[in-house]
Amino acid sequence: MKASRIAPLALYQEVAERLRERIFSHELPPGTWVDEQALAEQYGISRTPLREALKVLTSEGLVTLKPRRGCYVTEISERDLDEVFSVMALLEGECARVLVSRATDTNLERLKAIHADLERAAAAKDIEGFFEANQGFHRAIQELADNHWLLHVIEDLRKVIKLSRHHSLFSEGRLEQSLAEHRAILDALVARNASAAEALMRSHIRSGREAVARIAAARTKVA
Repeated sequence: MKASRIAPLALYQEVAERLRERIFSHELPPGTWVDEQALAEQYGISRTPLREALKVLTSEGLVTLKPRRGCYVTEISERDLDEVFSVMALLEGECARVLVSRATDTNLERLKAIHADLERAAAAKDIEGFFEANQGFHRAIQELADNHWLLHVIEDLRKVIKLSRHHSLFSEGRLEQSLAEHRAILDALVARNASAAEALMRSHIRSGREAVARIAAARTKVA
């Protein structure tokens, strides 16, 4: 059996990543028609790698193919968010529960260090810094739970949530509430209380959904 050469990162993967970034930044907002010809010309590529990239984004739920109409950036409804956050609460709660039985003292020290970043960002009212530390905290719990299937599904669902124009931390009082919820989750993990860690994580995710809903409702009233 001959060993085949390892190819460099496929072009379509690079294109998919660039489009993913433009979607998450809302440079390509939900509902936007994806002009394949214009994008191919802009990137200096043929339509083939672009279409392969769009297949990847379709599998992630970021774009939707509409028969005879083309490809569009996915529009996420309030019902979609309800359903996604509901699943996220179950999955992240499971990660917190499993982590209790697997975490070493070193693992818990890592979580404490990330939480310290959350505390500092909250004290400085640094929403961007808090967001980054928050992502790091959740990601660390998921990695330390050591179930790559859980991690994979959670990552895909978080991509869908990013399609929302609203961010929970911009809801009044949410940053402080989120910090308190993280403290409670960390305390439960350190105490190695699996049931409490799971319940607190689920409640934390549901609180995030409620904050997003408040922002959406407020903006609808203004409009």
